[in-house]
Amino acid sequence: MNEYRPAGFRILPPVVKNLIIINTLFFLATMALEKYHIDLINLLGLHYPGAPNFKIYQFFTYMFLHGGWEHILFNMFALWMFGNVMENVWGGKKFLIYYILTGLGSGVVYIIWIHFELAPNLDMLHSITAHPTVQGIEEYFSKYGFRIGEINSLISQADINQFNQNVMMLGSGTATPHIIQQIVTFLSTYKEEMINQMVVIGASGAIFGILLAFGMMFPNSLIYVYFAIPVKTKWFVIGYGLLELFSGISNRPGDNVAHFAHVGGMLVGLIIVLYWKKRGKFYNQQM
Repeated sequence: MNEYRPAGFRILPPVVKNLIIINTLFFLATMALEKYHIDLINLLGLHYPGAPNFKIYQFFTYMFLHGGWEHILFNMFALWMFGNVMENVWGGKKFLIYYILTGLGSGVVYIIWIHFELAPNLDMLHSITAHPTVQGIEEYFSKYGFRIGEINSLISQADINQFNQNVMMLGSGTATPHIIQQIVTFLSTYKEEMINQMVVIGASGAIFGILLAFGMMFPNSLIYVYFAIPVKTKWFVIGYGLLELFSGISNRPGDNVAHFAHVGGMLVGLIIVLYWKKRGKFYNQQM
């Protein structure tokens, strides 16, 4: 199927065009509403389930948000580059179904990974709140550090200062039951705030799903890496997927890219493609 070219090829078919428009409008709205202290990323980005700001609809809305010009330009360029081919091959309905499913699946896989990554942290916090000790508190923050990026409405700098003072009193043996309860309350609020800051946004999961499908349909087509180095699509897709998997497992400090959302988009895309192949619908436009 490497040489397949659909009739009536359009450089920007309607679904790809409208997805680019929608993503761009959401991006512009995000920047504009910041001036009025309305945070769309906090409202519509995908939070960890159990976080105060988690809503089920975020599994859908998160894929239309982006965190900066570089983020949206890269995603929309990739959507145009690979999406226009796949929509012309599949037709708009089938392409949109695939795009949404890989985007949803990407979010689910990311949340599953975050759950296992957070489990030791949350278990340790639960243990400390059940039996607060100076040693346990110091061990926790020594291992994980404060994960509050910015002081906000849930935890103020005054709260942190009071917590530190209470811990000193706990260590000196002068903490009253009221002080101990304040420590427990702070740690419980801190847990909520910590998980509330873990938000994923972007169309990357769906984009990686499209890249996977493109690679399976046109495995021997050439992709020019950095517009100069020719690489067969199948090797590019495999290499990129392995790189994202390695980066996700490595979990380097300061790396704020949701690598497992990318891996999730490719994994869900692979499942869909294999299912469609089995039913003989991968190469057809009709669903």
